[in-house]
Amino acid sequence: MPEARLEDSGSGLAPAADGWFVVNVRDAAWLTSENGEKKPSGSECSFESRESEFPQLGVRLHVLEPGEPNGLYHAESEQEAFLVLSGECRLLVEGEERLLGPWDFFHSPAGTEHIFVGAGDGPCVIFMVGARSGDWHVLYPVSELAARYGASAEKETSDPRQAYVGFEPSRRERPSYWGRLPWT
Repeated sequence: MPEARLEDSGSGLAPAADGWFVVNVRDAAWLTSENGEKKPSGSECSFESRESEFPQLGVRLHVLEPGEPNGLYHAESEQEAFLVLSGECRLLVEGEERLLGPWDFFHSPAGTEHIFVGAGDGPCVIFMVGARSGDWHVLYPVSELAARYGASAEKETSDPRQAYVGFEPSRRERPSYWGRLPWT
């Protein structure tokens, strides 16, 4: 297997082709959706690019400010795993709310309704991993609990485009709070 060449994507380095590579989080490409009209979904480092997506495993480092959800409350057809590295967040899961802090781990079997919302007094960093298959699907249920945090779909749907109507798309840039993150 050849080493993948890393190229600057405008917000950091990302692989230009398939292959193995090493990149430090502070140098990697980032996406952000800060300042949208609807609640933003934080910032993330995906370690992959449009040209070179990981076929079997999704890996993200997600950063949330207090009160900021990482998306809409949903259930996926694939299992996921999450590890809080720093800061605090609220886990909304199956209609319940749990406060998580550094080194708390959440396993989400396929079909588990969930979302995270930043908490505490600074950024929360979550390492996220999810299985990928060709038969992936998602459900965005209406959730009263998630709606309190701006994280519920307005109408139940299995179409991400419909669920996120009116949301700003992510941009290739580092978050405004970059200098307050542990690796900077």
